[in-house]
Amino acid sequence: MERPLRTVDVARATGYSVQQVRDLERLGVLPPADREPNGYRAYGARHVRAARAYRGLAAAVGPVVARRAMIEVRGATLVDAAAAVGELHAQLATERARTLQALDALATIRAEPADPSSGAVLTITELADALGVRTSALRHWEAEHLLTPERVGSLGARVYDAAAVATARVVAALRSAGYGIPALRAVVGALDGLDGTVDAEAALRERLERIAGRSVALLRAGADLAAVVVEQPSPGDAGRDR
Repeated sequence: MERPLRTVDVARATGYSVQQVRDLERLGVLPPADREPNGYRAYGARHVRAARAYRGLAAAVGPVVARRAMIEVRGATLVDAAAAVGELHAQLATERARTLQALDALATIRAEPADPSSGAVLTITELADALGVRTSALRHWEAEHLLTPERVGSLGARVYDAAAVATARVVAALRSAGYGIPALRAVVGALDGLDGTVDAEAALRERLERIAGRSVALLRAGADLAAVVVEQPSPGDAGRDR
């Protein structure tokens, strides 16, 4: 039989603190530890593997999703566990695909001729149709200070000049990649007509790098996750984890 591990042993093996190991057990990320006659926790290799699997998952999909996945995987069959992990990979693949689509959109925008002196302006309906979004989305972007249309006529109708249209296209491209409002503000703040797409492209390529790093973290967690599933105690052993 393997030598029981103390809480400090698990902490040293996984890079967590002693308190973090206890917290992970309390949250259900780690299987319940056995108890020695003196009341001290007694861990094993499966606890170390579960902690390492969680660390990899947390780096890939965030701590909240990682906790939920660990609890789900620990109580699942091999088929269901594999499906759950496959879904996490699929989510990252979707993020990557959307980011690549946004990069393609930016490339198209940059290739278009920009001539602010042409005097071409679009109404809010025309711009919404051109971007494939609702007019309410344009109003929301305006409220968030991402767009600044001109107001014309006695009713103050919104119109968008060439520079505003270019900015709207960048915002739409980044939104399609899943960027939130704070990140959009940072990009739009650096925009200067179509030249601002350079900043948007840099942000998207940085996002691709992060997605790649998260994908690698998820791959590395795979071996530990597989071990967690395979070594789950059978129903007859359930009474031992008290």
